Amino acid sequence: MTENKPVSSNFIQNAIDEDLKNGKYTDGIHTRFPPEPNGYLHVGHAKSICLNFGIAEKYDGLCNLRFDDTNPTKEDTEYVDSIQRDIKWLGFSWDNRKFYASDYFPKLYEYAEELIKRGLAYVDDLSADEIRAYRGTLTEPGKESPCRNRSMEESLDLFRRMKAGEFPDGAHVLRAKIDMASPNMVMRDPVIYRIAHATHHRTGDEWCIYPMYDFAHPLSDAIENITHSICTLEFEDHRPFYDWLLESLGFDVNTRPRQIEFARLNLTNTVTSKRKLRQLVEGGYVRGWDDPRMPTISGMRRRGYTPAAIRKFCEEIGVAKANSLVDVSMLEHCVRDDLNTNADRVMAVLDPLKVIITNYPEDKEEYLLADNNPVHGGQRFVPFSREIYIEREDFMEDAPKKFFRLKPGGEVRLKHAYIIKCEEVVKDETGKVVELHCTCDPDSKTGGKTANRKIKGTIHWVAVKTALPAEVRLYDYLIETDENGSVPSDFIAALNPNSLKVIENAWIEPSVKMTAAETHYQFLRKGYFVVDPDTTPTHLVFNQVVGLRDTWAKVSQK
Repeated sequence: MTENKPVSSNFIQNAIDEDLKNGKYTDGIHTRFPPEPNGYLHVGHAKSICLNFGIAEKYDGLCNLRFDDTNPTKEDTEYVDSIQRDIKWLGFSWDNRKFYASDYFPKLYEYAEELIKRGLAYVDDLSADEIRAYRGTLTEPGKESPCRNRSMEESLDLFRRMKAGEFPDGAHVLRAKIDMASPNMVMRDPVIYRIAHATHHRTGDEWCIYPMYDFAHPLSDAIENITHSICTLEFEDHRPFYDWLLESLGFDVNTRPRQIEFARLNLTNTVTSKRKLRQLVEGGYVRGWDDPRMPTISGMRRRGYTPAAIRKFCEEIGVAKANSLVDVSMLEHCVRDDLNTNADRVMAVLDPLKVIITNYPEDKEEYLLADNNPVHGGQRFVPFSREIYIEREDFMEDAPKKFFRLKPGGEVRLKHAYIIKCEEVVKDETGKVVELHCTCDPDSKTGGKTANRKIKGTIHWVAVKTALPAEVRLYDYLIETDENGSVPSDFIAALNPNSLKVIENAWIEPSVKMTAAETHYQFLRKGYFVVDPDTTPTHLVFNQVVGLRDTWAKVSQK
């Protein structure tokens, strides 16, 4: 159960309300999240997870987790484990209702035999290419297979021999017998079983024939007493077969599951196809499924996105009937909004320039009080000493008039500390600025006589003596897109070579020492960052989550 309020009303809930009004599903609402364990879940799946579990929560119903593991050549227990981790991390629970389509293989086989006996299925000898050629086109009807009218007895015998392993892969398939002239291509005698001599991740070599997804899915729904099978729009053309199959096998129209489609999530600058994501991983274009540039749930988690932010995003975009493209900045806005409330503030310098405060005692060190979070409060002590680092961009030797940071002869306030004045610029033999000599106003820190002296610029800093070295990883969008954010068909060619920048010489205040992975911070004036799992007690690693600038908030307020 999440802390979020149930999803707001939408056309799916309206349909459920109508079903209940008409006396259907009197035993309660029952949904399911049915991933195929052939890859890691991505942000599009997060929307489906929130929707299915959210619907069940709204109606005090149940939501199952069911793995549709009907393709042994692409499935693995690695994906099963990752899917469960992702759902739990998002804040949802299936309790004791975890199932697999493979749980039902014996029952699904019985249903297939029943269709043959009823004259509604037949074993076909055509090859896959021949089946495609016989299917016809959108404007021309299909052509019946020469095997379509073979006897029930012969089909049943062949099907049983298929199960016994007598035939090689591709020798036969079992097809539903519906209508080769149907305007819906899905209804033109779809294949419902194929031969596959492959080891299954759960059943091993017990089976050498496997049901097709379109056959296993509706029957698994029915076996589990699912009331509403909520799926994405690409399955809209498959709904007639879903209904045909359940009706043909005698499932009661008042209790059998009803399929309802919604628009899948398409994000700008983002690939949401497991096939394409697998290409990125297997091609070595990213560091793995959990690479922070990936839109996988594990990637977003490592990037520092929070479960609350992702759930909020899914709630904000709502549920639509038509496909559309959602601006990724809306997701970033939800992440930023959550972290603004919950992330502690610290100071980190990513491009250091040394400053020596010449009138500050060499042997002196003091601890200055700093606020942790403007919402939750809390304070910490920040060490200060004679030598500090500031951001190189916070100094400009030939500064324009409206440059309110540090410049020769200019003053700036150090956050939580003193006002300093630049007295001397030190350069190396190439002319690069390597050090600044400044003086401080000793009465200008909090509580001092000149603490309220007006200074236009305030910058962050860290003390050289106590700052911790850190590796900081900065991210940009993985894919370069057009001005609308659409991903080109050749997405590999559009990969952004600057999607990852690694800073190895960053410095951060010591308050972050020994923090665990997934701890969030706002680096003052730089953005939101999270501790990466690569961190060790002697090597801090931070991932950039999002910047401070919120473009979506500005757009949404217009």
